[in-house]
Amino acid sequence: MATGDIGLIGLAVMGQNLILNMNDKGFNVVAFNRTTSKVDAFLENEAKGTNVQGAWSIEELCSKLKRPRKVILLVKAGDAVDAFIEQLVPHMEPGDIIIDGGNSHFPDSNRRTKELSAKGLLFVGSGVSGGEEGARHGPSLMPGGNPEAWPHIKEIFQKASAQAYGEPCCDWVGPEGAGHYVKMVHNGIEYGDMQLISEAYDILKRGLDLSESEIADIFLTWNKGVLDSFLIDITANILKFNDDDGQPLVTKILDQAGQKGTGKWTAIAALDAGSPVTLIGEAVFARCLSALKEERIRASKAIAGPAKEAFKGDKKQFIDDLEQALYASKLISYTQGFMLMRETAKEMNWELNYAGIAKMWRGGCIIKSVFLSDISKAFLKKLDLESLLFDDFFNKAIENAQPGWRRVVAQAVLWGIPTPAFSTALAFFDGYRSEILPANLLQAQRDYFGAHTFRVLPGKENDKLQPGKDIHINWTGRGGNVSASTYIA
Repeated sequence: MATGDIGLIGLAVMGQNLILNMNDKGFNVVAFNRTTSKVDAFLENEAKGTNVQGAWSIEELCSKLKRPRKVILLVKAGDAVDAFIEQLVPHMEPGDIIIDGGNSHFPDSNRRTKELSAKGLLFVGSGVSGGEEGARHGPSLMPGGNPEAWPHIKEIFQKASAQAYGEPCCDWVGPEGAGHYVKMVHNGIEYGDMQLISEAYDILKRGLDLSESEIADIFLTWNKGVLDSFLIDITANILKFNDDDGQPLVTKILDQAGQKGTGKWTAIAALDAGSPVTLIGEAVFARCLSALKEERIRASKAIAGPAKEAFKGDKKQFIDDLEQALYASKLISYTQGFMLMRETAKEMNWELNYAGIAKMWRGGCIIKSVFLSDISKAFLKKLDLESLLFDDFFNKAIENAQPGWRRVVAQAVLWGIPTPAFSTALAFFDGYRSEILPANLLQAQRDYFGAHTFRVLPGKENDKLQPGKDIHINWTGRGGNVSASTYIA
């Protein structure tokens, strides 16, 4: 008789820990891996003494599962997911559920939802965040796909997820690839948070000449206030960690950042949606710039910057300013991330619960922070909130942060310390709050050289130019009156 509540394919670190997590919560899990010797090793070691069952073939895995069968795939995104789905389908029946818990690109989850639905099977693409520790003790889970699957997996997912403020960090996100889309944006925001923290570290180290231990103490202090978060906490721990010779290990690490692509996907999605997610884009480009290590070494010797001068101001005030700059820039990053989700939801006809998404991120995941409770409250107050900057709480917070934020960016420029994330956050803020931007000149230029047309501002004084109509002007007297096609982003 089938006794398994859920099956899991993929016994790498994440898979093993999620199995043990679900076992702890009282669920009977059936484990399978393509290399079946890993099943033996897992049962003999990490899963010894648990209720975890092993399977040594896909057919055996499916035979051990209660109906509707539920199988989680924790394998490499891309072809491997499709290959395992193809192997599972012959051993499944209508109503059975396949769950992809990897970092899949959301268009793939859109496609898989449709393909499996046509076969009578239910597909779920779920974001899983929190790394090894999160998987073992409670990750943030972001499931989306075929909504008929949710009642069957809800208990398992919500019990296995992290719990924050008495609530599970898991809820149904939306149809098709919505779960993986939200996870993608989460990872993009993660890129931004990490870049901002790294820039703050650089300013404190190169600007104020502080040691790693001193900087760690500053981060520990910040972690008691509005910046209380997982990333600030681990940053302090990293900066305090010394190698065997007593030197901070972080100073020995090569300054070339890696990436798996989810941040890049977010930036591309923003460009496709015409959404100004500038901070995540700059965070991705900062990693690309870091990769040019040898070229940067040559440039450092050939290109002069400002002469280094000791800071003559009030260090305590500047550190307080930096805390506010980090808070304000972080707010901009989340504002942009939620704006992107809103635009994509319109395009895809998804109904996303933004307050619920913020709640899902409050625990278990890499970007968990107290800040997310305030974001959730903002969307609960106004479900159709256009921007976090329109919420009274955040509007006041960024108003208070502005003076210090501007001083930090200005001082970093004078020092010659690069702050792409801080700077683009401030530039977005100033652009977003500007009634008039110089895009009028840009539009005139486009029409001048390419006859791309423009529109005029509404008002009686412009009635002759017909506001709302695409207009082309013969700027030189030598051109014609035929315009090119145009579009408004």
